[in-house]
Amino acid sequence: MINIAVFVSGRGSNFRAINEKVSADKIKIVALISNRIDCAAVEYAKMNNIPVHYVADETKGDFISYDDLIGVLKNRGVELIVLAGFLKKIPDSFVDAFENKIINIHPAILPAFGGKGMYGLNVHKAVFNSSAKVSGATIHFVDKIYDNGKIILQKCVDISDVKSPEEIAERVLKIEHEILPYTVEKFAEGKISIQNNRVIIAE
Repeated sequence: MINIAVFVSGRGSNFRAINEKVSADKIKIVALISNRIDCAAVEYAKMNNIPVHYVADETKGDFISYDDLIGVLKNRGVELIVLAGFLKKIPDSFVDAFENKIINIHPAILPAFGGKGMYGLNVHKAVFNSSAKVSGATIHFVDKIYDNGKIILQKCVDISDVKSPEEIAERVLKIEHEILPYTVEKFAEGKISIQNNRVIIAE
């Protein structure tokens, strides 16, 4: 079993999917991290007795700095960090502290429709306006550039008949809820590795 921390800025549906779908004998969520005190994910964490921390660029009030958070997570033996709808860029020093141990889920097929400002409905609007016929979700390692790290897993969905960006969001979210728990479980099983600049998922 591995200890994981999940970073969320909003309702936390992917956070819930991980908690509900990944076997408790494979992972333990030891921290929920958010940049927002009022997000719905915080309430879910508290109801499930998962410790909550608020993070900001510097310590203030209820918020701790990313540098302080490094110590908190290392003291809890965190082996995997999952960005599940976290809307802030992770500082370089934090990425260095958890190299190849931070993954992110992005609601499009990278490298298209990624980069600064490309999150949530912004992504789905860009996909819709491009007249793309497929979209999907991407899970990738986090490095120091937005949406740039090595791709772990992708899954596509047909959007050729959608009438709005919101329809795309709904279809993609279903895929996110499938592939993120799967990836976390594979990571816990030690079945994800990097070979020849490719990410391999063993069966």
